[in-house]
Amino acid sequence: MDMDIARSWLSFSPAVAAARAAGRPLVALESTIVAHGMPYPENVRTAREVEAVVRAQDAEPATIALMDGRIRIGLADEELELLGRSGQAHKVSRRDLPAVLASGELGATTVSATMICARLAGIEVFVTGGIGGVHRGAARSFDISADLQELARTSVAVVCAGAKSILDIGLTLEYLETHGVPVLACEQEDFAAFYTRDSGFKADRRVDDPEAQARLIRTKWDLGLAGGVVLSVPVPADAGLPREEIDALIEQALAEADAQGVTGKEVTPFLLARIKALTGGRSLAANIALVKHNAEVGARLAVALAKTGHGAGGV
Repeated sequence: MDMDIARSWLSFSPAVAAARAAGRPLVALESTIVAHGMPYPENVRTAREVEAVVRAQDAEPATIALMDGRIRIGLADEELELLGRSGQAHKVSRRDLPAVLASGELGATTVSATMICARLAGIEVFVTGGIGGVHRGAARSFDISADLQELARTSVAVVCAGAKSILDIGLTLEYLETHGVPVLACEQEDFAAFYTRDSGFKADRRVDDPEAQARLIRTKWDLGLAGGVVLSVPVPADAGLPREEIDALIEQALAEADAQGVTGKEVTPFLLARIKALTGGRSLAANIALVKHNAEVGARLAVALAKTGHGAGGV
């Protein structure tokens, strides 16, 4: 790939351009959480609060989206508002990037697409809510998120609240192991499960200190081992939901999705909306709390990585 040609599709916001020129660390943020992950106006308000959390740690947030045939690295307030209100944004994964860019339509980037765009922009840390993974029943449906392949190939550190509880987390971790993706845990030994702190599975290694996280990640890339690193951060204790309750609600929502013929990329938004309704909004509160906490941890990691003095991604 000709990186210069690829980068010609990028447009940087004034704030992100200024941070790049000053050598300040950047933190990529996805836009699917704004367009598809939360209802309006909570989505836009949360996006602004997450950006404020990143800035409070001396890093600059770069929310990524597709607008007017460009990959936008950093969004103005009115652009966030458009993304959150329009209801017309395409959900853009790796597969969808060319079509949505070529058409000039509005696109909200998923984990995989945000990783690609962050890498092009030289951003080493990406904060999200939870990664995609192997869906329950994948042996029948073959439904495996493109996020996992992207983590295997694209050198960006992904800070998340583990994998969404609606997935088969054991198989997700097996897939990541097969593809050589390190899975680190922060603040606890166990891999997180989005709404709940403990998935019942261990991470590869617990690393709490941002400087130690940065050393491990930088060592991977310095060795020429391309691909991402997952840093799992649990939802704050006062916002998390009991695993038994969430598991029961997920089974109910999955049965409803199957009965209604919901498939493909529509499954996750459907399940998240149903779980929000079934929990009386408590799942939405947990989602907001966890993404803000992830932003704090991710910004600290970005600052620590910047101090190592290496180029973006190392490979």
